[in-house]
Amino acid sequence: MLWRTTALTCLGIRCRLSSHRSLMSSPQRLRPLVICGPSGSGKSTLLRKLMAEFDDCFGFCVSHTTRRPRAGEVDAKDYHFVDRQTFEAMVAENAFVEFTEFSGNFYGTSRQALDSVLKSSRIAVLDLDLKGVQSLRKANLDALYVWVRAPSLAVLERNLRGRETESEAALRERLSRAAEDSEFVANGSALFDAVIVNDVLDEAFARLKALLRSVRV
Repeated sequence: MLWRTTALTCLGIRCRLSSHRSLMSSPQRLRPLVICGPSGSGKSTLLRKLMAEFDDCFGFCVSHTTRRPRAGEVDAKDYHFVDRQTFEAMVAENAFVEFTEFSGNFYGTSRQALDSVLKSSRIAVLDLDLKGVQSLRKANLDALYVWVRAPSLAVLERNLRGRETESEAALRERLSRAAEDSEFVANGSALFDAVIVNDVLDEAFARLKALLRSVRV
């Protein structure tokens, strides 16, 4: 099932969305948008532009994480920052749609976060890593899955180093995982409905909007 709308204009002035019920039960629910890509690919920047331009259409699903906040990050806006004990308790309660561990920290999207966006009559937007996408696919979550990648690993490394938020060891780990994930996707993975190369930000954003414009009920 594709995006269900009364009048969805992801390139227009407004977005009037159909009503829906619970996340996992209603065939009338809005189809989520799942954005995935290596850290440093610019996917978060694309999402910020999307949310800023079409805030009446999309609602961001705020994930939980056990990592510490970075400078400028706000709890309940960038992430729900929790301790490991709290996260593990949520896992035991089956509170997550998907979760994964990376570099000693847990990350996950709660069912409550996703359902909360859907109840606001907006299209839920999820920013996930590859393992998160694989989990959602296994759970048969009907969504539009988009892979965002940098034009090269050299550009990816430059972007990561430019953040100045990672130790050298953490940065090397991210680059290694990015290379593995990119190779997996390039070798014909059927996980994604579209791939966007983020070479020039404005052009990549235009391609993302064109993709959304092409998807109709």
